[in-house]
Amino acid sequence: MKADGTTSAAAGTGHDAGNAKKPVLVILHQETSSPGRVGQMLEARGHALDIRRPPMGDPLPDTLQHHAGAVMFGGPMSANDPEDYVKRETDWLAVPLRENKPFFGICLGAQMLVNHLGGTVAGRDDGLVEIGWYPIEPTEAGKALMDWPDMIYQFHREGFSLPSGAEHLATADAYPNQAFRYGENAWGVQFHAELTQAMMQRWVVRGAHRFELPGAQIGRDHLHGRLHHDHAVRRWLADFLDIVFERETAAAR
Repeated sequence: MKADGTTSAAAGTGHDAGNAKKPVLVILHQETSSPGRVGQMLEARGHALDIRRPPMGDPLPDTLQHHAGAVMFGGPMSANDPEDYVKRETDWLAVPLRENKPFFGICLGAQMLVNHLGGTVAGRDDGLVEIGWYPIEPTEAGKALMDWPDMIYQFHREGFSLPSGAEHLATADAYPNQAFRYGENAWGVQFHAELTQAMMQRWVVRGAHRFELPGAQIGRDHLHGRLHHDHAVRRWLADFLDIVFERETAAAR
């Protein structure tokens, strides 16, 4: 991936790099947004990144036939916002669901998936947010799937209900629905495992006005927490991406 976050055409150099793999569709919501560690890890697994920014006018494909799957990232907007691109993205989720292609929704991406599946996205009545590092607990289904970190990085004011038919994978105190799987290949998480060190530093600077919200942590706690907790988060993300995307690659061989 280039420094400016644009797509790279070459396959990565990590494991399985000698095998031709389809690109992963990456959906971002700001001009300066980056796929961060998710992009780095996918490239290391041999996937090119097809980066689209719907708020900037980029179209989404009518089919994922030529992609290994899709990752929809977060953003400062709400999944309930009235903008046309929000509705278009939410409706577009019928494509990976219909084609049974891997889909990974992060924060806003997970909330759009919940809305598409008939669930609800809303903040707490008391205004409590999760901005910083918070404990997370896997459900029995989550434990059976993989090992989870004890603490995870959050940056949200809204949460989501568990869609009908979804498998609950992880929970927390303030926002009980932290991760889920729908069907075989659609996944949603409320938290952020994708942040690099540089990304977190930018979020702490640009999002400082939100640290006064109820339940939010101050900026130095964000950075200090990373020193203690990020190794386990990084390991979780690597294992998770293998489950979501490498299973698809193995099945196609």
